[in-house]
Amino acid sequence: MSEEPQLSPQPEPETGPQPPRLPQHIQHIQPQLQLHPLSQHHYSSSLSEAQPRPQPEPYPQLQPQPQLGEEVCVPVWINHRRLLLLVLGSSLCAAILGLVYYTQLRTENAGIEQAGTVSPCISFACQRASTRLSMSVDPFTQPCDYFLFTCGSVRPSPATRGRQRGEDLHGHHQSQRKRAVWSERRGNEKRDGTSRREEKILDRKTALLQYLREILESNNQSTSSAVQKARGFYHSCLDTRSIETAGAEPFLTLVQNLGGWAVSRQWNQTDFNSTLSLLMSNYSTFPLFNLYVGKDPNEIARGITKKYIQIDQPDLLIPTEWNSKTQKSHANTQVRIIQTHSFRKYLYVHPFAFMRSPIILLFLSITLRPFLASCKRYLALLGAPSSSSDLHVGVFTSLSSELAVATAPLPYRLLKGQLYQRMTIKELQKQAPAIDWLGCLQTAFHPHPISQEDHVLVHNIPYIMQMSHVIGKWLNNHELSSSGPLHTYMILNLLHTFIPALDSRFSETQGNFSVALGDPDVVAPRWKQCMLETEKGFDTVFTHLFNERTARSEAEDIIENILSSVKSKLVHLKWSDQMTGQVVMNKVQSLTPRLWTKTEIPREAELDQLFSKVTVSTHSYFSNYIQLLSLQQKRRTKFFTQTEDILSVTPFILGKELIFPMGMFVPPFFHPTYPRAMNYGVLGSLIAKDILHLLLPDIHSQSETVRAVGECVWAHYLTERAGRGRALPLSAAQQQETWVQYSALQMALQAYHQSLKKHPDDTSLSGFSRTHLFLTSFSQVNCDSDPYREFMPLEPSFLVKVICAKSDMCPTTLECPNKTQQLLHTC
Repeated sequence: MSEEPQLSPQPEPETGPQPPRLPQHIQHIQPQLQLHPLSQHHYSSSLSEAQPRPQPEPYPQLQPQPQLGEEVCVPVWINHRRLLLLVLGSSLCAAILGLVYYTQLRTENAGIEQAGTVSPCISFACQRASTRLSMSVDPFTQPCDYFLFTCGSVRPSPATRGRQRGEDLHGHHQSQRKRAVWSERRGNEKRDGTSRREEKILDRKTALLQYLREILESNNQSTSSAVQKARGFYHSCLDTRSIETAGAEPFLTLVQNLGGWAVSRQWNQTDFNSTLSLLMSNYSTFPLFNLYVGKDPNEIARGITKKYIQIDQPDLLIPTEWNSKTQKSHANTQVRIIQTHSFRKYLYVHPFAFMRSPIILLFLSITLRPFLASCKRYLALLGAPSSSSDLHVGVFTSLSSELAVATAPLPYRLLKGQLYQRMTIKELQKQAPAIDWLGCLQTAFHPHPISQEDHVLVHNIPYIMQMSHVIGKWLNNHELSSSGPLHTYMILNLLHTFIPALDSRFSETQGNFSVALGDPDVVAPRWKQCMLETEKGFDTVFTHLFNERTARSEAEDIIENILSSVKSKLVHLKWSDQMTGQVVMNKVQSLTPRLWTKTEIPREAELDQLFSKVTVSTHSYFSNYIQLLSLQQKRRTKFFTQTEDILSVTPFILGKELIFPMGMFVPPFFHPTYPRAMNYGVLGSLIAKDILHLLLPDIHSQSETVRAVGECVWAHYLTERAGRGRALPLSAAQQQETWVQYSALQMALQAYHQSLKKHPDDTSLSGFSRTHLFLTSFSQVNCDSDPYREFMPLEPSFLVKVICAKSDMCPTTLECPNKTQQLLHTC
């Protein structure tokens, strides 16, 4: 950081410009003029101020002053001298004012660092935070290459001492060979089980799950039976040994309770609509269409917040592709359906099947084989006779393919106006008569009252009609009725619902199928899977635990200060027009911030009553999972009156309120014992960024400041990475995201300083000063999980370097000593 120039108390003598040489015609009349005494004195004083002279020369004798009406000829150089004196005086005043402001700024920043008492934080949470800081790179000790990484690129660990190992910068055209080598290197690191990424803060959803995990795994014995049941469910999920020992037997028992199925040659010919209703209500399985509850966006614009049942196309098990030319979906099967009575032809195609009824012959493509292999593997794990597996797999594939034809991707349905199509249940019954809509919906949302005149929102009418036609056709196919194709289709969908509760053979089969399609699933740790499953049924218990542990006062303070800083920042933006700025400010001013909790959080006794009928087994995760699915049905019904999602980690607008979920205020982003510098540096900047994204999604087209700040930050970045290759200019979306994240950092820092004015005392961590801790904590936030990371052309930690470029608040300079420094403007 360059030092400010020091002003000398006594200005050095300077040699002013000499009087201009007079033209000849003026020189000729000069002896005939005589200056007024005041003019003569002024001229003498001007010369004495302009230049030193040991002895003034005598003035020439001039003639008397001209009479009235004659023009007075004043030398031109006198006007120039007056102008020069005016400029010098103005410059001197500006320099004095600048020195006063600079001194005041230094005093204010020094006051921020020294105000109040500073003591080290020694809580357990602070000890863990200090460990994380010690394992990460401090931007103030490694300022050279630390910042030159984009979101998602490999960051240096402390062991590399900031040496850059690889980069993939926006617009940096690397050779294909270099990309291949780098990809191979990263792949080797992954295979070796080692990671050279520095210790970064987890993404917010994972951090929240980790926080809940520590609560459930703690030794604190709660007196609440509901809390004990949630812990019991979680631990039974972790007990993989018992799950492996049980094998497929629990699921086969469940199938028998549902009337059996034709695959085992034991089926009670159960009613189609009855089975469908049962799967949706008790087992959260939706094989033919999806159900959920939500608002109509057309009514939201009019201030109506009523919620409706919404019906959508299902998540089919068979892989599908969208043909942009024909604008139709199809399964990756290239299947031809041929009906024949020739048993010989049937045996030629299906040599292991021994049925003499009309059949479906499938001519399979390469892409279908993994799907068929997975289906046959599932049937084998369930003990199905190999002699009938081919027939049931073929029927399941054919039925799935017919349903896939009418599915369509979301963008296409949005373009064609197929979303949120309103109709009554009675009208829906006429459009798709094969489904008992009223019975299915009443069972799925019991005890919520539903009648035929209630409106529902449908998101793909062509699919619903096609689905009804396919169901009717297969129900009326008497030659295949004994094989129960629709019942088998629903049971195989039920199997996928229960895969998380079955032994590893089923999940491995599912994973192999994904790998075969080129879309390998990233397997989450077992604890994370179990936490997600536990939350599905015990969300009310988690809300109770949050309510006991959330530091409301500290959380509300940080919300209030950040929102105040956001409003202050928006006031000074240069809007495209006055009307736009006024609309935005009115929108911001009208919102009331609130820490989000349920309207009525049940007490411990009420919570225990809610889960009184739940029985958690210590060694049978499958039976616990069945109860979990039943709890999900009750949770689905609550969506008509409640919108709480305990795993929410970003603010949202609800009516005239700006809601902040409690899940945002968890370690390592926030803790009541952390130094406020750390809370504001991490969570404060995230909250500010969330608010800007939420309230100003189109700010680039509304304010000139966005482009200017985005380009300024990018100029700093290009200066630092000079000689590292060309970089393309920023797009509008990248300029906006750069402005959002840079402004969020400024807002959080301003909010922290505001909090220090109210409460000067703050603790410290790792011996860092307040601003040092604030900025270092900010640099630890991991941008890899940021939903806007694709628009961020640089890693947010680089913004620390930008904000310190022209600021006296940073503890040390962030300039690299072996680089030529360039003077850049403050952004």
